[in-house]
Amino acid sequence: MVRHGGFARAAALSGIAALILTAAGCAATAPEPAPSPTVPVYVSTYETPAPTELAPLRGTTVPAGSLAHSAIAAKVDNHWDARPQVGLESTDIVYEELVEGGITRYVAIWQSTIPELLGPVRSIRPMDPDIAAPYGGIIAYSGGQQRFVNLMQATPVYNAIHGMGDTANTFFRTDSKRAPHNVLVKATEVVAQHADIPAPAQQWAYSLDAASSSAAKEGAPVSAIHYRFSNMFDGSWTYDPDSQTYLRIQQGSADLDSSGNQLRASNVVVLRVGVVDDQGVPKTLLEGSGEAWISTGGGTIHGTWSKASQTEPLQFTDDRGFGIRLGAGNTWVELVPTRGSVEFTAAG
Repeated sequence: MVRHGGFARAAALSGIAALILTAAGCAATAPEPAPSPTVPVYVSTYETPAPTELAPLRGTTVPAGSLAHSAIAAKVDNHWDARPQVGLESTDIVYEELVEGGITRYVAIWQSTIPELLGPVRSIRPMDPDIAAPYGGIIAYSGGQQRFVNLMQATPVYNAIHGMGDTANTFFRTDSKRAPHNVLVKATEVVAQHADIPAPAQQWAYSLDAASSSAAKEGAPVSAIHYRFSNMFDGSWTYDPDSQTYLRIQQGSADLDSSGNQLRASNVVVLRVGVVDDQGVPKTLLEGSGEAWISTGGGTIHGTWSKASQTEPLQFTDDRGFGIRLGAGNTWVELVPTRGSVEFTAAG
């Protein structure tokens, strides 16, 4: 019985082992499950664009903070012995005004691009404080009648005057022109010396480009602008469709910069202004209002200019009373006396 029972137990154990081996053999030959598909992980390549802002005197888009410096204005000579002037091609805004002898001078303003040199600079005139004051910053000139210098120094603009101690190293006479038409200014150095002066406020409303400006969208098609300041001086601007800019002409000849290229503007603003005699000096009257034409992108829109006070900017409204938008880019302002003339050639 004992042997029989032992044999029975051995047989039972042997059978269990066989079942285990069989099961193991089956497990070894069973196919492995197919792997789950790999799901790709999405990685965004979007980069947040750097912040931008509008250049205050051009309306062009620039990196934020890239123009955190003052404007520099200058009383620039327009006598034929002063031409070609230095730096006019990079101006943001230029005002042309009547002075003695029936000729003109400029108040030119730079902020988007400060040239290494600008000029030649000449003496201040009685209307220049009204032009320069809204921009703050710096104004460079070669002196003038003390009563006019006093007016300029009473504005919120830093006066950089030739012959003074603070300009001894930044104003100089070039050998390439004859005196008094040869005083140049180291503009980048002057601006760097006054890093505490803030950037100017935006003066005018701008569209993104010439085609979306008020004049291009709502004005009359005009191919040329002709103006006369006096019997001694006249000029014109002709529209170049390829560049969408206006090319400058003085007294029948192309007006060239110091590199031999014709001066051009994205916007040409013509204002009819009163001019009075200030003890023998013509004085343009800029506080008040008057007739205006703004030309951009081949179109010219008629309207009104107004200026509430010396430190307030010029405002431009159309004949319906709506504000006029200029095209992004540089602007020339022609302060044509009411005794002068303005004519426009319709685009054919």
